[in-house]
Amino acid sequence: MRKIILAAAIATSALTLAACGETASEADTMADAMAADADAMADEATMMGEDAMEATEATADEVKEAAEKAAADAEKMMAGE
Repeated sequence: MRKIILAAAIATSALTLAACGETASEADTMADAMAADADAMADEATMMGEDAMEATEATADEVKEAAEKAAADAEKMMAGE
């Protein structure tokens, strides 16, 4: 999310500078390139979020399995006493 905000701020600053000294065509080309960069960063952030979600789900599954095993072991121990 921070990358997207940073990219938007950079794009705004660059467009302002471009508009002052460049022709409209050059500024438009620069804006398109910066928009593509922002899109790429947004895609990367989305993929990172999906990876984090998958890792969290995998960890939750492992914790659940471990808790179930511990409960079963505790039941066995209690039954044996």
